[in-house]
Amino acid sequence: MNTHPIDANPASYVPTVLALYLSLPETPIRTNAMDHRHARLLQQRDVSLRVIESAFLLASLRRLIRPKDLPPLSPIRSLAYFLPAIEELLADPSPDNYLDYLRLKLNRILNSKDDDTDPASADVQKSTFSDDR
Repeated sequence: MNTHPIDANPASYVPTVLALYLSLPETPIRTNAMDHRHARLLQQRDVSLRVIESAFLLASLRRLIRPKDLPPLSPIRSLAYFLPAIEELLADPSPDNYLDYLRLKLNRILNSKDDDTDPASADVQKSTFSDDR
């Protein structure tokens, strides 16, 4: 994840939310009209980018550390997938260092998957030919 200014100007809010969304593992390679709508609604609600990024990372981590013996989850097709995690963090705010912790945790998981020789571990990488659209 790239770092970004937490207090972005209004013109960059929606593009920042969408860029954060697309940078996640297991998300589509491009956004759709509903993703743009959700990002604008988050902006209208004044949801901070810190909360949004934290929710994105939290939900992604939950997917990635899910036990392998459970049935696979369907692909993430929309930013709407992350709205419950955003609501969770709005209802129960996280400590100041939580975002850094989540970034570190995700990087560790993704790096461990890169080191894994199992071909199934590559399914967090995006491809133009993936079925996640």
